[in-house]
Amino acid sequence: MPTISFVTLGCKLNYAETSTYERALTKAGFTAVPWTGGADIFLVNTCSVTEHSDKKGRNIIRKLHRISPEAAIYVTGCYAQLKPEEISRLEGVARVFGANEKSKVVPAILSDAGFT
Repeated sequence: MPTISFVTLGCKLNYAETSTYERALTKAGFTAVPWTGGADIFLVNTCSVTEHSDKKGRNIIRKLHRISPEAAIYVTGCYAQLKPEEISRLEGVARVFGANEKSKVVPAILSDAGFT
């Protein structure tokens, strides 16, 4: 079973969305693990309320890449909506999903991982 870790930054809506992603992906066969131990895939739900929020998002993505250099990192949330090109240039980032693409997150991860 592939492992997946979830990192959520920001508001309650982001936490609710991450819970929905986690339920769908674990139901499909992923094993959820703490991000600090590394994973095959990371899903980062970002915030962009302030420039500090953007910096926090970039820093966690870089940290995840250092923890698991071979892992695919998927990024969604407000920061992903506002600065997708900036995020996609970060090492390890597999895909970036803006707010209007949230419904594509789970299918894309499943497809990329060979589940479909």
